Amino acid sequence: MKSIEIDDDLYAFIAGQTKHIGENASDILRRLLMPESPAPARGEETPPVSGDMPADPAVALTETAMPASAELIADAPEPAAVSQASGDILEQVTESALSTFSKRVDQFLFVLAQLHKQNPQAFGAVEQIRGKNRTYFATSKEALLNNGSSTNPKAIPDSPYWVVTNNNTAKKIAMLEQVLQKLGYDEKVVSTLVSRFAPEGK
Repeated sequence: MKSIEIDDDLYAFIAGQTKHIGENASDILRRLLMPESPAPARGEETPPVSGDMPADPAVALTETAMPASAELIADAPEPAAVSQASGDILEQVTESALSTFSKRVDQFLFVLAQLHKQNPQAFGAVEQIRGKNRTYFATSKEALLNNGSSTNPKAIPDSPYWVVTNNNTAKKIAMLEQVLQKLGYDEKVVSTLVSRFAPEGK
């Protein structure tokens, strides 16, 4: 088997196509791109591609073998330190941008969508955010419906994630704070973004 390097947005897309825990990258891509082709038996090496591959700056092929057990898991581990430009999220989640939405839930989904856009590979860490008896984030609507009553799950735009929305503004603020912390933003960014989402006195 060969290993390849792919852009973060492509990784997030592929991870979002996972049908079951343990499905690896080869199985996902084979299902999406070669539905008529049976998967090789586990333990067999995928036949090499004949001919030379053209150089592509976006996809770097290496001779390093990828372990057969390597899997794409949407539930990414909590990052120790995420590298992202804090200014980017504050430039996207402005008071003006938030004011275009009349409902608080739509503002909530907008903020989460922007955070996913800025951190597509690390965003899976949000699935670790849970309540006492409730799951807040998942990669399917069904997963949230099965973990609580009246959750009113909604899809986070342009992402493979869903979030429960049947909670008050204070709870939404607490959830946003935890998401920002999971993604490695500092306290100044957290407080600035939260104050824009829910200004005092409103």
